[in-house]
Amino acid sequence: MESLKEKTAKGLFWGAVNSGSMQLLNVVIGIFLARLLTPDDYGVVGMLAIFCAIAGNLQDSGFSTALVNIKHIQSRDYNAVFWFSILMSAGLYTLLFLCAPLIAAFFHEPVLIPLSRFIFAGFVLSALGIAPSAYMFRNLMNKQKALLSFLALLISGTTGIILALNGLRYWSLAWQQVLYIAIVSLGKYAFIPWRPSFRIDFSPIRDMFGFSNKILITTIANTVSQNFLTFIFGRLFNARAVGVFNQAYKWNTMAAQLVSGTVAQVAQPVFASLNDERDRQRRAFRKMLRFTAFLAFPAMFGLALVSREFIVAAISEKWLESVPLLQILCIGGAFLPFHTLYQNLLIGRGRSDIYMGCTVSQIVLQILIILSTYQWGITAMVTAFSTLLVVWLLVWQYFARQAIGLSFRMMLADLLPYLGVTIAVMAATYFATLPLQNIYLLLAVRILLAAVLYLLAMKVLGSKMLEECIGYLKKK
Repeated sequence: MESLKEKTAKGLFWGAVNSGSMQLLNVVIGIFLARLLTPDDYGVVGMLAIFCAIAGNLQDSGFSTALVNIKHIQSRDYNAVFWFSILMSAGLYTLLFLCAPLIAAFFHEPVLIPLSRFIFAGFVLSALGIAPSAYMFRNLMNKQKALLSFLALLISGTTGIILALNGLRYWSLAWQQVLYIAIVSLGKYAFIPWRPSFRIDFSPIRDMFGFSNKILITTIANTVSQNFLTFIFGRLFNARAVGVFNQAYKWNTMAAQLVSGTVAQVAQPVFASLNDERDRQRRAFRKMLRFTAFLAFPAMFGLALVSREFIVAAISEKWLESVPLLQILCIGGAFLPFHTLYQNLLIGRGRSDIYMGCTVSQIVLQILIILSTYQWGITAMVTAFSTLLVVWLLVWQYFARQAIGLSFRMMLADLLPYLGVTIAVMAATYFATLPLQNIYLLLAVRILLAAVLYLLAMKVLGSKMLEECIGYLKKK
């Protein structure tokens, strides 16, 4: 049997492979589609994001997370979640299908009627994969998830590009989205031994509800937070403004997900397995905190540094308006992976009540701040949104101290060295490359120089995190 340390290291490795390969392929596909499509095309699809996301939250209802926390799980637990998800998704699709004309009227976009009815079919397909996803997550099957996700993105992305080349505009984005969900949902059954049965028993749902309902409320609040700006922009501004913001938000999210996705694939199962050992749990959390800082700060501040060159070189000057928004989002995005880590700690300890209360409070405050700044335009709203993400880390830290005795000093000791080195490296890179004028050369040199300086600084300062990462890669 593998030790917890070995399983965690393997999970992080394959989580990194999964997130890294997915984001790299997303970059390639995103570049092709952004060059072929317009901000308006992205805007009309983006207007539907919040409806798809909330419907997805409801069909899961927090039960997949609850499955991970069950100590002695049985097949009937997975089966109950499977059939609950199927029935819930069927009801939600029917409701949203009928509401399509109202959604189109709200955004003043008639094309949303057929488009929404097609895209909403995606979460019916995703219901098939909820229970298998929980099985893979619980058993840290990150290698299999990486292979499946990469294959699904490759097929759906290629399909989207072909459709865009043939002039299908926003329909190419819709087909890409639905096809990806279908492949991932059905493909999970190729990797797991569990299969649903018609012996339907919903008693496990009742047993899990006390925990899962808090996860559901929190997940919906998170969904509102992540899509609220797009929703508000869709109502207050035109489709082009929504598309410009969506492009900036997409690249920021992809970079942040590279880190948070890696950690999230192992954090909750690891913390849940250490619930009876507070000191070991704290040590494990601090190590993941340092690992997250090691990756998150250079990734996000680096993207902010090269945002203009990247946007122009990759997807052309027609998206230049998204550059300042992307730079602002990257500041808040650098702290998002830490939010994910703290959240997984509380969930792993079974404190879904604290997770819910803290997250809902954050979302309410976020919405109030955004609504109070909308008269100053999109940039002011995005700035307020990102600032709160940075400040709210202190709230998560307060609850982590109560849960595992993680002091504020410990948190700073784990984060500040990586933050300080990152800022120094990005500043040095910026000033050293100022004389360069060619946009492509500037992009390449800034990425290469920043990466070399960061790794060199970590080596000189004797970073144990760098040593452990190199050591593990050598073993592979």
